[in-house]
Amino acid sequence: MTTISPEVVRKVVAEIVREVAARSGTPTVGDGVFPDMDAAVVAADVAWRAYLDCSMKDRARFVRVIRDVALQPEHLEYMARCAVEETGMGNVADKIAKNRAAAEFTPGTEDLVTEAWSGDDGLTTIEISPFGVIGAITPTTNPTETIINNAIGMLAAGNAVVFSPHPRATKISHWLIRTLNRALVAAGAPPNLIVTVSAPSIENTNAMMQHKLVRLLVATGGPGIVKAVLSSGKKAIGAGAGNPPALVDATANIEKAAKDIVDGASFDNNLPCTAEKEVIAVESITDLLKFEMLRHGAYELRDPAQIARLVDLVVDGRHAVTDWVGKDASVILAAIGVEPPPGVRLIIAEVPFDHPFVRVELMMPVLGIVRAKDLDAAMDMAVIAEHGNRHTAIMHSSDVNALTRMAKRIQTTIFVKNGPSYAGIGIGGEGYCTFTIAGPTGEGLTSARSFARRRRCVLVGGLNVR
Repeated sequence: MTTISPEVVRKVVAEIVREVAARSGTPTVGDGVFPDMDAAVVAADVAWRAYLDCSMKDRARFVRVIRDVALQPEHLEYMARCAVEETGMGNVADKIAKNRAAAEFTPGTEDLVTEAWSGDDGLTTIEISPFGVIGAITPTTNPTETIINNAIGMLAAGNAVVFSPHPRATKISHWLIRTLNRALVAAGAPPNLIVTVSAPSIENTNAMMQHKLVRLLVATGGPGIVKAVLSSGKKAIGAGAGNPPALVDATANIEKAAKDIVDGASFDNNLPCTAEKEVIAVESITDLLKFEMLRHGAYELRDPAQIARLVDLVVDGRHAVTDWVGKDASVILAAIGVEPPPGVRLIIAEVPFDHPFVRVELMMPVLGIVRAKDLDAAMDMAVIAEHGNRHTAIMHSSDVNALTRMAKRIQTTIFVKNGPSYAGIGIGGEGYCTFTIAGPTGEGLTSARSFARRRRCVLVGGLNVR
């Protein structure tokens, strides 16, 4: 029986990929961008089958390549600047921080832990194995961060991935996918472990979801796209929207709470779904909280006419107006005729509980503040404002019992206590980083093991040495 070496297999696979690329008109072999979804998925499937012959050490090395590429200072700067320019959302400094966190703190192969049982009947292991080709839908709010985060986790788990980026982030998504592919191929990885299409669209996304070679779907975005993947008939991980409340009680360190809320709610102009979207404060400390927030870069709108103009500008029924999502606070203030003060990062306004600034996920640095008569009322309002998304909530309190009660009541995937919201995704808080937070489907903060199958391997009657 003739044994074919892995190197020969890789060369044969590379030739097949070149043929697929040539037929499809792809300009650069191995760059991962294809003219149609079928060609992209087929190439990813060929790559995955070759990837099966790579060792765990190979996988770890390829993950290191992704990290190293993303962490190059010029790449961090380019990704952040290009994303802001192309999408019109967020700010460069915070996007650099997000990309760096995704590259440094996303778990790799170390996340794949084997379980084992041994006894008189032999040895059984539970191995964490790849699905194959994963179809991943990424948002316009965190385009490069999500690609870096997903690519590390999915390749660590042994998969290939077909990305369907948001059309408004096509340029930077293509650049990143091409750059990662070239670096991976140079390191000895099969070509096209990370692929996409040249013209991202709803039609291409639908084609990806329906493709027979795609074994797992991962959607990071709004409720519409999560519903679509859950209706696909495939195994799906859905990371949906949130409307995180920040609750502040009378026992909190008010100065710190104010700074944390301003920092969290203004981070990347409030684009992360984890960011504070409304504040519920007990009445006794509300005025002091607002005063401290003003000291840390917030600007309060007090004129009802100005608040009304802002509502008309940024809210359309039950949705935020896309043109204003992720814009700077100074730009939003200028649009309603208010001269923005130097250094303003966040717009705040005290409003009733049923106000759009509380009930609508704005994803911009505009924060409604609601007074609650007491802690019980504040908890009730926070739970309602979160809309049952089970995404993220924040609470500032020195009362451990109150923190515990709130955590049990609101049942969110992330619950940040006494810190800015971004601590919940591993930026300034303990724990790993992720930008795919699967509350709707229960995986929570996804990592490599989220993108893998559990397989039972049984050896009867052997290897029990106890």
